[in-house]
Amino acid sequence: MASARQQPAATAPGSEPALARALGFREALSLVVGRIIGSGIFRTPGPIMALTGGATLFFGVWVLAGAMTILSALCYAEMVAMLPRSGGPYAYLKAAYPPWWAFLRGWAMFFVSETATIAAVALVFAEYARTLWEAGGGAVWPRGLETAAAAGGVWLLTWVNVRGVRAGGRAQNALTVLKLAALAAVAWVGLTAARGAAPAAAAAPLASPGGWAAVLAVGASLRYAFFAFSGWEGATYVAEEVREPERNLPRSLLLGIAVVMATYLLVNAAYLRQLGPAGMAGAKQVAADAMRSALGPAGAALIALAVVLSTFGNINAQVLVKARTWHAMARDGLFPAVFGGVHARHRTPVGALVAQGIWATVLLVAAGLAGRSYETVIDFFAFTSAVFNLSTFAAVAVLRRRLPDAPRPFRVPGWPWTLGVVLVIQAAFLVVTAITAPLPSLLGAGLTLTGLVWYFRKGRR
Repeated sequence: MASARQQPAATAPGSEPALARALGFREALSLVVGRIIGSGIFRTPGPIMALTGGATLFFGVWVLAGAMTILSALCYAEMVAMLPRSGGPYAYLKAAYPPWWAFLRGWAMFFVSETATIAAVALVFAEYARTLWEAGGGAVWPRGLETAAAAGGVWLLTWVNVRGVRAGGRAQNALTVLKLAALAAVAWVGLTAARGAAPAAAAAPLASPGGWAAVLAVGASLRYAFFAFSGWEGATYVAEEVREPERNLPRSLLLGIAVVMATYLLVNAAYLRQLGPAGMAGAKQVAADAMRSALGPAGAALIALAVVLSTFGNINAQVLVKARTWHAMARDGLFPAVFGGVHARHRTPVGALVAQGIWATVLLVAAGLAGRSYETVIDFFAFTSAVFNLSTFAAVAVLRRRLPDAPRPFRVPGWPWTLGVVLVIQAAFLVVTAITAPLPSLLGAGLTLTGLVWYFRKGRR
């Protein structure tokens, strides 16, 4: 935990308790890393290799996604340094656009994408917890127990974060260190252990697409790579609880993304060495297959432990940061007042945390009954997320025009070319997603637009 046991400012009698500035650079950095590394690196390399067909395009997709994430973080760094407010992108959209647009993003986050991401990662956590339990000789779990374990993990971490942002930050520091250590072990084993015997089909070469097919393949692959890098903006959601946010948040964003990018490239190299392109393309659980190739049955236990640590830390980061958006929206009168409650003693957004836990549990039960695939969930949210990402990045230019004299401790380097590159790539990604996943894109956008009913009938009042 970084320095200074700084206490929140005293609250006047009868006024609403304020959020406490109890997080330092170390906690902000661990939130960025912990929020990014979840289940993606253990599941998305297989679909990406199946689309790209070879190591060159495969690693090109990961490098492009990482570089794009760093450029995106430069844009966010200017806004978070200028507007260090809870809620992250919601705060920037609210300052740059009409209030209904910021509201719609928050609506989509709560009811569609963000709580669903908590549920999805919690289910992966429970799935691998079951694998670890059974590898140790435990009894086989029924499917209902997996759902219960996932919900239990969400509520345990919700309780930790209700107890105080300092407690959540300490938990995140420990979990981030453990998950990085686990991924380092996976990379080291995969790169140094002898390659196991692979089936003939897995050893066969793959054909890489060319021309327009390659463009579509890279665009579709970016959908999964961006998902693996998603969450990098997590620390901006708790800006009002970070000490010196104008300094600590930009630093944590850029360093955190660089650490994750290096880790991903090493882990993917380990997968490729053990399985080859065809083996990766045919693997639903590419990490488990790679470790089984390197270590035999013991590899399954190692990767199960790594995934449990990674996903548990990711759930904690998501629970901590996302509740701040619902709290900020309730404070602005756009969400029900119960979301805006702050715990009198712990100074945490208890109303938003509890409501988030309830809705995530509902989605967990629904997911447990439906059994939808991991890739379909990503396809469902990718288009809508890209629309809001485009408007958030464009907000840098909008705010420079609307608030030209506002203090900007950090400015986007290479202006305006950096922003231009980000917008062009995001727009291209949006178009390719609509072409390659039309039905999921329409469903996600339609569900998001239902928020306008609430806004114009109740939220606007």
